[in-house]
Amino acid sequence: MGFEDNKEGNKEELAPVNEANKKGGIADSDSEIEHEVNENKVSRQMSESSMYTTDQEDDEDETTNKIELGPQCTLKEQFEKDKDDESLRRWKEQLLGSVDINAVGESLDPEVKILSLEIKSPGRPDIVLPIPEDGKPKSPWFVLKEGSKYSLNFKFQVSNNIVTGLKYTNTVWKTGIKVDSMKEMIGAFSPQSEPYTHEMPEETTPSGIFARGSYSARTKFLDDDNKCYLEINYTFDIKKEWQAT
Repeated sequence: MGFEDNKEGNKEELAPVNEANKKGGIADSDSEIEHEVNENKVSRQMSESSMYTTDQEDDEDETTNKIELGPQCTLKEQFEKDKDDESLRRWKEQLLGSVDINAVGESLDPEVKILSLEIKSPGRPDIVLPIPEDGKPKSPWFVLKEGSKYSLNFKFQVSNNIVTGLKYTNTVWKTGIKVDSMKEMIGAFSPQSEPYTHEMPEETTPSGIFARGSYSARTKFLDDDNKCYLEINYTFDIKKEWQAT
C-alpha cells in the first residue's frame, strides 16, 4: 500500500607496419569498424534491457536470495539441545518467552495467521479491512483521500515453531503500469497465544488529478523460506475526499 550505459575504453595496440599490413589495411580496418559497431549495438541493447524489471524477476530474486539455514528442529528438540548448558538454556527461554513447549506440537513448519488489517489516519476512524478466505476482497477494498497521511496496522499469530525473516511486500499498479513496490522486514517471532501487533511506517498518498483514480495491488506476507502465509489481490481508490462512514 506504499507510494513512494556502461562504457569501456578501447585499448589499441600498434603493430609494426609490414607489407602484409599494407596490402590488407583497408579491408582490415573496415572489418574492425563493423565488428566494433556490432559490439556497441549488442552492449547498448543489453544496457537498455537491464533498465526494466518484471514481477517474474522480482520473484526470481526472492528465490535466488534465499539463505540456507541448515536443518530445522522442532521447539522441543531445540530445548533438548545443550540442555546441560545453563547459559544457553536461559538464552533460549529469553528468546522464546512464555512459550508452552508441550502445546506447540512436533511440527517443523511455523504457522502465521494474519488476524486483522487496519488503515490508520490521524483524526480519522480506523478503516478495518476484511480478510476474505480467497484473498480477493470486494472492489474497491478501501478508499483513501489524496494527500493524506496513513499507516497500515496488522495483528498476527505465530504457532508451531519460530518464524524467521517474516516480511511484508506490496506492489501497486495504475492502468497496468507499476507505480510502487515495497518490502518491509518484520522480523523473527516465536509461538505464543497472544497475537503480535505491527504498524508500518507512515506514508502520504499522492495528490492531483493524475493521482486520483483506481489502483490495483498485491500484498504478501512471507518468511525467509518464501513461504506465503497470506496473499491479497485487491483494488483501491484515491479520491478528493474520504469515503463517508
